[in-house]
Amino acid sequence: MVEILHRIGVAAAPDDVYAALTTVDGLANWWTVETTGDGDVGGVLQFRFVPGGFDMKVVETRPAELVLWEVVDGPEEWIGTQVRFELKVEDDFTILLFRHEGWREPVEFMYHCSTKWAIYLMSLKKLVETGTGEPAPDDVRISNWH
Repeated sequence: MVEILHRIGVAAAPDDVYAALTTVDGLANWWTVETTGDGDVGGVLQFRFVPGGFDMKVVETRPAELVLWEVVDGPEEWIGTQVRFELKVEDDFTILLFRHEGWREPVEFMYHCSTKWAIYLMSLKKLVETGTGEPAPDDVRISNWH
């Protein structure tokens, strides 16, 4: 299995980053404005983009430490993969270790998704630090796949 990995530092408290990862409003302000669903463990969050989208089952949460989702609907390459956000404090930063794990092989779509995840994680950082993120549809367009 292959994984997408990223590490970012956010100049904010872990509780603030955690809120942006676990509430519909928080998620809608950094990933996609079309976010709905239930962010509680066992719930399903729906994220819609043009075109398509993803449904994520919330597998585990630990306040200010961990958010873990499993992809239950979306592109075939994503089904069954997991998206993990681990939080820890170092110096004046909340360090977010991101992992999109369980890809069967490094297909071209994975290259695209890795870049888009980096863009959205920077949107999360901007949201928590400044109060304004850059969620879809206002994110950076990187190719004909958007």
